[in-house]
Amino acid sequence: MTVPTDPTMVAAADEATETHAIGEEVQSIGRGRLVLRRFMRKKLAVFGLFLVVMLFLLAFVGPHLTKWSYTDQDPLAYFSPPSGSHWFGTTQIGEDVFAQTMRGMQKSLIIGLLAALLSTGLAAIVGSFAGYFAGWTDKALMWMVDLLLVLPGFLIIAILSPVFRGKTWLVFVVLLAAFAWMITSRVVRGLTISLKEREFVQAARFMGVRPTTIIFRHILPSMASLLIIDYTINVGGLVLAETGLSYFGFGVQPPDVSLGTLIKDGTNSALTYPWLFEFAGGLLVLFVLAVNFIGDGLRDALDPNSGSSRAR
Repeated sequence: MTVPTDPTMVAAADEATETHAIGEEVQSIGRGRLVLRRFMRKKLAVFGLFLVVMLFLLAFVGPHLTKWSYTDQDPLAYFSPPSGSHWFGTTQIGEDVFAQTMRGMQKSLIIGLLAALLSTGLAAIVGSFAGYFAGWTDKALMWMVDLLLVLPGFLIIAILSPVFRGKTWLVFVVLLAAFAWMITSRVVRGLTISLKEREFVQAARFMGVRPTTIIFRHILPSMASLLIIDYTINVGGLVLAETGLSYFGFGVQPPDVSLGTLIKDGTNSALTYPWLFEFAGGLLVLFVLAVNFIGDGLRDALDPNSGSSRAR
């Protein structure tokens, strides 16, 4: 018996064997467990998930571990460095930096998560409706997408921010989400145009299933991996966007705080009183890196044929 020595034949045989093994694995353990197994093999992704969980616990449990509130002032400690009494030090008016950082992280994380959920959901709905219904529906929705793509989102939010100053911070979430969904909606539209010609969609259509039911039960679940990855990426991006807008005074308003406002307040003292800047900035960097690690891991777990998966 001869053994093939052609590298192309060997690679093809290996790929066929791997595909067959993956197929058997999917049948035996199910897609959910398979995705989880692939994800757990990615050490950076697991580390990122661990970091995100720890940061959330720190943000929401941390304030209960100290006697100071983010609005309290200690008249005996001005510009005090980190100590047993004030773990992250104090500001120029005696405010506890640890309490403020935990409050700021709470606000930034909640805003990022909610804005990402809204933007990904809006992209899924607009893109799928445009791709499925086509015709004038497609033209009208894509015209709106093209219009929003050329509008300067940062400038518009900066202009509208004073109008809603003093209102609920949920308005800020809506403004952030309103300018973060357009590119994904175009990707969803393209996938929908392809999926609506598939047999399972055609069968549902011939059985008289309503178009909206087909979209939400058949088309969107088929691109769940794309939407999950888009959501994780949007979380990090929108936390950065919220931080940037708050840094310039267009986001979260005093007396409330976010990581952006804390970084802004500590910038001028970054060299003389570094604790005013470093803790908020360091936690922001950690969170965004962790979310990106999770996004990469999910991409590889949900799509084993991605470039990074093959490279490893």
